Order: sequence, then C-alpha cells, then structure tokens
Amino acid sequence: MHQVVGVRFKKAGKIYYFSPGSFQLEKEEMVIVETSRGIEFGRVVIETKTVGENDVVLPLKQVIRIATQKDKLTVEENLEAAKKAFEVCTEKIVEHQLDMKLVDVEYTFDRNKVLFYFTADGRIDFRELVKDLAAVFRTRIELRQIGVRDEAKMLGGIGPCGRVLCCSSFLGDFEPVSIKMAKDQNLSLNPAKISGLCGRLMCCLKYENDTYEEAKQLLPDIGKRIDTPHGKGKVTGLNLLEHLIQVELADGERVIEFTLDELTNKEPIEATE
Repeated sequence: MHQVVGVRFKKAGKIYYFSPGSFQLEKEEMVIVETSRGIEFGRVVIETKTVGENDVVLPLKQVIRIATQKDKLTVEENLEAAKKAFEVCTEKIVEHQLDMKLVDVEYTFDRNKVLFYFTADGRIDFRELVKDLAAVFRTRIELRQIGVRDEAKMLGGIGPCGRVLCCSSFLGDFEPVSIKMAKDQNLSLNPAKISGLCGRLMCCLKYENDTYEEAKQLLPDIGKRIDTPHGKGKVTGLNLLEHLIQVELADGERVIEFTLDELTNKEPIEATE
C-alpha cells in the first residue's frame, strides 16, 4: 500500500500519483514535482489517500515542495515565453513549407525542454525545423504530432449543447465512442448532429450508454413476438429510458404501449391505444 496525492498539470489533464512525503497537502494546493519530462508545476486534485500496488507506477516519485510565489511567477514567465515561441515556430514552418498546423507550445517548468504540438494529415519530416528551433531557443526541442481530439482539448470551444467542451473542461481521458452508441440512443445518424468540434463522434454519447445497455437487456428486441395481457403481439417500438414497449397485437388493428412491469406481471389491464 502507498500514500499518494493526485496531481494535475493542466485543467482537464490526466491525474498522476505522487508520494506526498512529509507534506500535508490539501486539495487545490500548488506543488513542484519531478516527472519523466523534468521538474513540473501542478495542482493537487486528490488529497492524500492510500492505494494498492496495482494503482501506481513504481518507483513512485515524491512531491519536491509546495509551490512558492516565485514558482508561480516562473509559470507565468513560461507562458509568456511559450507565446513568443509559438510565433517563431509558425514563421519557421512557413519558411520550410511544411504541411503542418501548430496547435500549442509548452515549456517545462525548469525550461529544460520546449514542446511543440501540431496536427498534420501524414508524416512530416521536421528535422530541419528542429535544428532551426534549437538554434533559436538553445534548449531541448520536442515536436509532438497530436490528433484532432487532442487539438480540440487544447484549444477549447463551445459545443453544440452551448457548453464549454467536455474534453477541455473536465475529461481527463478520451474514452472510445462508437456509432452503435448513437443507434442505441435512437439519435439521428447525421454526422453533423452527432459530431463534436473535432469532427469525431461526441464524447457525451458515452455518458448514458451504460443506462441504455442495461435497458436493452431488460426489454425485448423490436420484431420479437411476445405475450401481453391482451394476447400475443409483435414489438414495434421501444422507449429505453422509460421502459415502455409498443406492441402490435395479433389482430393487426391495435398498437398498445405497455410498461415493462405490465408485461412481466401479464395480468389483464386496461391499456391505452
């Protein structure tokens, strides 16, 4: 078992575990930690708790210190430097006539590395670009190609629902989303209506999927012949959330809506057409 705190480095980034050491850390406290990228500045989002061996990546790195005012000023300076680096890199991309789009630039806290995030349709030979950037910034340069979903997460925006994008506001990880989820929820399969700003299926299709999956297990399939309090019939429609089943009776003249309980009990009832 290990004592850990959960730290985030970006607003909606992944949560990483670190050993708190001798520090008494509270939620929202700023800390300095050592990561695989170097020394980083992060925010505590999960207070000290105990987790098992399988929940952490060993060896577990420790929190170096609680962030000071000087550390916070360093972060602000890094953000300003990243803006200037973005402009320089954009100019260099044009000079080298590279078919790529720069999305974001980020300095590590200790200024040992500058990361340039970009999107492109295919592989890009950016070796000459890296040489130019290294000559300008005189530090380690890393160019990282990202997907369109990561681009939306970094840039943010307003979704079709009128709210700030989930990925840029609270989603730490992307979960797989399939067209089957839209079908199960009886949504329009028009790509314009079920796609987010990134052009991929909206992440929120995943939110209610488990509820729909559970309902499908309880309710009969469309087209199945079942017994009802009014005799045999064929299922012609389902309301998964309200557990309602539309049944066309064997006489072919009536379509009656039943609740799941009514069909389960199979007692004669006064149904409404």
